[in-house]
Amino acid sequence: MAVYKEIVTKAVIGKGKKTSVTTCNITPEITPDTVLGCWVINHEFNGRNNGGAVNVSGGFDVNVWYSYDNNTKTSVATDHFNYNDTMNLKLKNDAKLTSNSEIIVRSLKQPTVTDVKIENGHVTMNVEKELGIEIVGDTMVKVSVEEEEDDYEIIEDEVTEDDIQTIDEEVKEEYLN
Repeated sequence: MAVYKEIVTKAVIGKGKKTSVTTCNITPEITPDTVLGCWVINHEFNGRNNGGAVNVSGGFDVNVWYSYDNNTKTSVATDHFNYNDTMNLKLKNDAKLTSNSEIIVRSLKQPTVTDVKIENGHVTMNVEKELGIEIVGDTMVKVSVEEEEDDYEIIEDEVTEDDIQTIDEEVKEEYLN
């Protein structure tokens, strides 16, 4: 019959990813003629427990390089955008998201501009990002245990005939009485 012990350890108890699109609007100081480029920088985010769901809040800066004055001059417009995404993760083995659970958020796909257009002097763009979430919490592992004891081996000193003769010669009979 096998004997089992339970070990409590930290492990990933839930994992998921979510792609989301945020629509951003920038109004440059000068009305643009053409958008020459867009890029997203300084993406920062963190996750926290929000009643059993994971709430990821973050933000990023968007830079728009555009031309104006009949495409003879260029400039860059910059703005900061914040977002909040709520993610409902299915946890493994009926685990629960608690205040002791560690929430790890990773950017699996950095925010990038997927569509941009100029409307009434405003630059409107879609920014797509993909976030991965891991929940680390306590879990239990059962392991089989052998009950046999690991006996110690008895170590005996080896005594030679020479050792016995030396002892006999050094021991005086008067000490034995």
